[in-house]
Amino acid sequence: MANCFLTPEPDMFQALTSVGEMLTRNFDTLCRPGLLICGQLEDSLPLAMANEGPAPQVFSTDYRYTQWLKDHNYQQLEFGSEPTDGTCDAILLLMPKAKAEAEYLLAACLPLLAEGGHIFIAGDNKGGVKSAPQLLAPYCNRVNKLDSARRASLFHGTLSRSVAPFQQADWLKNYDLPREKLQIYTLPGVFSAEHLDTGSSLLLQTLGRLQGRVLDFGCGAGVIGASLLKRQPELELEMIDINALALEASRQTLARNGLNARVYPSNGLSQVNGKFDQIITNPPFHAGLKTFYSTTEELLHGAIHYLKPGGRLTLVANAFLPYPDLIQASFGNCETLAATGKFKIYQATKS
Repeated sequence: MANCFLTPEPDMFQALTSVGEMLTRNFDTLCRPGLLICGQLEDSLPLAMANEGPAPQVFSTDYRYTQWLKDHNYQQLEFGSEPTDGTCDAILLLMPKAKAEAEYLLAACLPLLAEGGHIFIAGDNKGGVKSAPQLLAPYCNRVNKLDSARRASLFHGTLSRSVAPFQQADWLKNYDLPREKLQIYTLPGVFSAEHLDTGSSLLLQTLGRLQGRVLDFGCGAGVIGASLLKRQPELELEMIDINALALEASRQTLARNGLNARVYPSNGLSQVNGKFDQIITNPPFHAGLKTFYSTTEELLHGAIHYLKPGGRLTLVANAFLPYPDLIQASFGNCETLAATGKFKIYQATKS
């Protein structure tokens, strides 16, 4: 079967998105000292703006994007679940997929902005940017649309009242996993943020007893990792994700359930060291507004090099995706452990 997956470009964020192209028409307004950019960063917009004026400060919850900017020697950069660097004179929020995440980012970043400072929101017209006036209503007396082009829009408001200091704990939500006797803690925009998703549930029902060193790839809110540790506290578990909000949610889930694991950011397997007895994953399927396969494709090709002899890769995937071919090509074997109408559990063993 032909490989239908998206192969990562050598410079994956270099080309401007339609939102970025629209914003280039507004550089006279946006390229100003003290600008902070946050949200759905997925192109070379900060580099383009730095070529036209002062380099904007970038706050990103996406580790992969942060590493890309670092590789381009970009210095005005912070990765994390909330900004900690200083103050700013203007904020540009690139609209994330989840409206709740946009609300979170505004609450987290606006305390850095002095009263009277400028707030810009830009995004794809199909990606929720039309809600910008409602998002800015708690902070601005008036919101104007500055531009609309290439199926993208730019809104502007002026901060008209002081903003309370950000308290991340106010944004934490939780839900119960009665079967596992766990509480899962989440933050806006994190996968499996409101309930246990069907795929992870099937994966947890299918997994047998594990041993040794285990990697939870794409840990999200920590559902899989916490469940494994609840069953087997002796496991040496590591949990990775590219999303800072997911990593913080996983840390909260572990801490509040009295569990311990190493939780850290990794771009695919790039920041992982050593070899594992087991890699478990409900791999990413979407990034922003796009269907996204390349991270999973890289995992299926590369996982064998991070497993000990006899080590296993186990994952859940939508049944229509041709993952077995990729797994077979890498491992020489692929077993289907369970299947429903929508999901399948695949497992491969390193010989």
